[in-house]
Amino acid sequence: MAGTRIPPGVFVAALAVVAVAAPLAMPTPFYVDIMIRVALFSFIGVAWNLLGGYAKQLSLGHAAFFGLGAYTSTILEVNYGVSPWIGMLAGGVVAAAASLPIGAMCFRLRGPYFAISTIATAQVLMLLFLKFRGLAWGAEGTTIPNLGDAPLMMQFAAKAAYYYVALALLAVALVVTWLIERSWMGYYLVALGEDEDAAEAVGVNVPRIKRHVFAISAFLTGLAGTFYIQYIYFIDPNTAFSFNISVEAALVSIVGGIGTLWGPVLGTALLEVTSALLQSWLGAGLGGVQLTIYALILMAVILLRPTGLIGLLTDARDRLFGGGKRTKEVVFDG
Repeated sequence: MAGTRIPPGVFVAALAVVAVAAPLAMPTPFYVDIMIRVALFSFIGVAWNLLGGYAKQLSLGHAAFFGLGAYTSTILEVNYGVSPWIGMLAGGVVAAAASLPIGAMCFRLRGPYFAISTIATAQVLMLLFLKFRGLAWGAEGTTIPNLGDAPLMMQFAAKAAYYYVALALLAVALVVTWLIERSWMGYYLVALGEDEDAAEAVGVNVPRIKRHVFAISAFLTGLAGTFYIQYIYFIDPNTAFSFNISVEAALVSIVGGIGTLWGPVLGTALLEVTSALLQSWLGAGLGGVQLTIYALILMAVILLRPTGLIGLLTDARDRLFGGGKRTKEVVFDG
């Protein structure tokens, strides 16, 4: 079998078939819910990876765009009766527009200072929405009107339908990332991530590239916010702007392999499935044990394989099928 290669198209097609058919094999809705979370946080991770992985700009404030997308679509739906399908696009546009002034302020800083500034931005937005009682329902939040089975309003009777929506969003994000990887922007992002000053010295318009990739990442994250709120039928500032969303987006990418197309998907599959199953098996009474095991798994992956799971799979593939061109591995250095 040495030298044997599986064509990328065949691999992607087989993966798509498995992903589409997976809900049919699930014994209970609980497992479908896990799959929805895997698809959703893979989508968020892929969106974050454009900025945090390829450009190595460690953002821990992507909850800002998640929340803006969620609130935009919810306000349009509850107050004006606009379909969430339209509200989702509007939320993405609002998030992308908000990334411009946020980026103008935060990109003046680098490294940990940039990360801290993005956290502060998300927290400020959360506090503002806590005060917007008339427009955004304040700290109490609001529930989404349950219309039953209403696909035009992004409400479905079966959980599997939500999974397919999340899967479609993930597919869009993967295609966008794949296209960027192979465009001039992809090469500029890699140069920027390796050495920002050197990239600027050879003619890369660093501020412009940062603005563009930040806007694309924010737009995709805004779409995720709309979907999540439609799935749980409730919104409040603590949910929409939760710091956990920002951390999860970064973690799944780092564990899976930053700066790679499939890294966030692999990281989400490991972390989300592990978290959900541990919580189910151990229950709330042993929450400390669940978190401890989760943390140990996380540390083991990062310490033993700093290039992420994608690097581990690449090594396994090379050992199984022989040598050949190696996939570039990226170590996150902060």
